[in-house]
Order: sequence, then structure tokens, then C-alpha cells
Amino acid sequence: MIKDITIGQYVPGNSFVHKLDPRVKILISLIYIVDLFIVNSFKGYIFIVLFTIISILISKIQFSYIYKGLKPIFILVVITAVLNIFMTTGTNPPLFKWKFLVVYKEGLVMAGFMAVRLVFLIIGTSLLTLTTSPIELTDAIEKLLSPMKKIGVPAHELAMMMTIALRFIPTLMDETDKIMKAQMARGADFQSGNIIQRAKNLIPILVPLFISSFRRADELAMAMEARCYTGGEGRTRMKQLKLTNKDFVASVCTFALVCVSILSRMWWH
Repeated sequence: MIKDITIGQYVPGNSFVHKLDPRVKILISLIYIVDLFIVNSFKGYIFIVLFTIISILISKIQFSYIYKGLKPIFILVVITAVLNIFMTTGTNPPLFKWKFLVVYKEGLVMAGFMAVRLVFLIIGTSLLTLTTSPIELTDAIEKLLSPMKKIGVPAHELAMMMTIALRFIPTLMDETDKIMKAQMARGADFQSGNIIQRAKNLIPILVPLFISSFRRADELAMAMEARCYTGGEGRTRMKQLKLTNKDFVASVCTFALVCVSILSRMWWH
């Protein structure tokens, strides 16, 4: 399951989405996330579903790869749904009641609604990293944060840290998988027992994982120093970011999605 985590991974390609300016993709992703919270009905999500499917088809990312990235958050989705089922009250008579557990129709609706919202939230953020290289992400974040340099915000350093952290997610997941297999080869058991026992069994993994993480961080720092990296001041880029007609088309489509989502609140409130 650890290998199924796709956030932070990049799939090289030559699709329409891959060729978009990374700044536009970041802004579209942020607007997409906000749009998920604008919609307040299942009918309103029809437009988001269509927008998401079309985006995946245009990006030429396989649906099996998107599904693979959703598998690790299945437990999180279930926990979110269960909490909403039992913590949401309603005005109608309860559908189920046992001791302190009460289930209302509104709770079931809210549970399904939050589960769908969480799933599309993961799909949207995953699609950004799957179609944008770490270097492009760094340049785009730095460009978007550059106006804040006037008030002393280190835009380049922040962009570099965020990109490195995002890039190392799949690396650390792969390292964790290797450590778990090594522990299992020595007789460790991570499958049996209840949730608390399984959590305790994972403790031996943390020490070698932290050691490996610090070693990789030290190697990265030495590599950057060996290449005379001193920060973003005066640095040049091999590829300059430039807006094209593709970015304009993508921005118009995203704006149309937001407009339709706002109208859906009035149509199906």
C-alpha cells in the first residue's frame, strides 16, 4: 500500500496538461480546491466530475494510476464518513438508534458528501504533481511568491523547501517499504493484532527511517554545496516560464467551472 502513494511523483509526458505553465496549474489547483467547498449538493458535483475526468483524459494519466493513489486514503475516507454519520443531527426521526449511537438521514448525506469531497481533493492535488516536474514547481512557486519579497519573504527558499518536501514523499515511502520488508525478513509481524498492536509494531521502523532521512538530507546539502548553491539571488533558469494560448484556454475553462458551481448553489440549494 505504501507504494500506491502517488502524491509527489511525476509522470513525464507531452500532453496538453503537461505543457501548461506551472504557475497556471498551481492556481487552477487552488481554485479547484476552493470550488470543492463552493458546491453544496451532489448535483453540483456533476460539473466537477466532468471537469476532473476531462482533465485526466487530456493529461493522458491512466485512471488505474489515479485509483492507485486513492487506495492509501481509503481508511481516512471511511473514518471521515463514519464520524459524519454519527455526529450529524437532523430534524427528521432517526433511521437507527442504539444506546448513544443515532443515525439520521442528514448524517448519511453528509457522510457521502464529505467522502466525495475528500476523494476529489486528493485527485486534484495528485494531478498537479503527476504532470509537473519538481523543477517547474519550484520555479512556479517562487514566481508566485516573488511579490512578497518586498516585505522580506524568502520566496526562493520557501519554494525550494516546499518542492524538496513534496519530492521526498515517494522517496521516503519507498524507503519505508524497504525497511518493513527487511524487518519482516527478520521475523517482524506488521499484520496481526489490533490497531494499537499494529501501531506498536511500527515503532522499530521509525528509528532507521529517521536515520535514513537525515542521511539523505545531509547528502542533498553536500551535493548543493558542491554545485556552489548559495540561494536564489542572481540565479538564472534554463527554461523561462511563459504564458501561451493553452494557459488562457485552461484558465477560461476553470473560470467557467467556478461560475457554474456558484450557479448550482442557487439552482440546487
